[in-house]
Amino acid sequence: MESLNRVIRKSIKTRGSFPTDEAATKLIYLTIRNYEKDGRNVREWFAVRNQFAITFSERFDA
Repeated sequence: MESLNRVIRKSIKTRGSFPTDEAATKLIYLTIRNYEKDGRNVREWFAVRNQFAITFSERFDA
């Protein structure tokens, strides 16, 4: 979990500022998705993924 937090902090710091909260949320979502594609698993990812599917049902393909 600590390594995921580091990756998220790094992506936010690299980006700097965000025009909207939605832009920040999207960056965090994409960061987590890329983190998992690199072959690393996020603990409790299924619960998080289900919450994303509920919140972003029109854009999320689980």
